[in-house]
Amino acid sequence: MPDQTRPDRLPHEKGFHISWDQIHRDSRALAWRLDGQGPEDGAWRAVVAVTRGGMAPAMIVSRELGIRTVDTISVKSYDHQTQSEAVILKAPDAGLMRDGAGILIVDDLVDSGRTLELVRRLYPKAHFATVYAKPKGKPQVDTYVTEVSQDTWIFFPWDMALQYVEPYRGRD
Repeated sequence: MPDQTRPDRLPHEKGFHISWDQIHRDSRALAWRLDGQGPEDGAWRAVVAVTRGGMAPAMIVSRELGIRTVDTISVKSYDHQTQSEAVILKAPDAGLMRDGAGILIVDDLVDSGRTLELVRRLYPKAHFATVYAKPKGKPQVDTYVTEVSQDTWIFFPWDMALQYVEPYRGRD
């Protein structure tokens, strides 16, 4: 939804910039919330990262919780910054997954919830965790760290580069 005070503002201009330090802190906070919550005496059998955004948080969560079995599920739900129909490109090991019991599925963000809804249909007993959650997607997540508004575009550190930016009012 465009900013009503600036009708020329694009939706992604309401940005929330996440640094590497911030994603690390927030992913560790996610691990802290998940610690001891698994179905097998508090333990998780494995972590499955939703690629690509879930890979860094999943790596941090698996390290913090001492989980050595890590796999990925590749789901395409965006074309650049436009959401599209979610499609699975690569599934995790079927023998590992079964119905998802004891599996921790980690992503960076739940937006509309379509990606996790698709994955949840495949693995209904898995535990779904994201670092950030938007209101529309929250019903698809069991655990998250920070809620952001639906109209906020999150800029993750793996999508950014440091560069000079001109001041709004031009040069001095």
